[in-house]
Amino acid sequence: MPVITIKMYEGRTREQKDEIAKQVTKTMVDVAKTTEDHVWVVFEDMKKSDFAIAGQLQDEV
Repeated sequence: MPVITIKMYEGRTREQKDEIAKQVTKTMVDVAKTTEDHVWVVFEDMKKSDFAIAGQLQDEV
């Protein structure tokens, strides 16, 4: 069973997450030859202040 975790900045709408989940699931079914009911998509919303690139917190950019 594929479990796909998507980490991204908070602020995406429910509709955007729904579309992302549908597209990711379809791709896994097509490429990994699994079934939709076996694909789990987990969203982890992150605050920009909890994420750093090159040592710089992203809420400072």
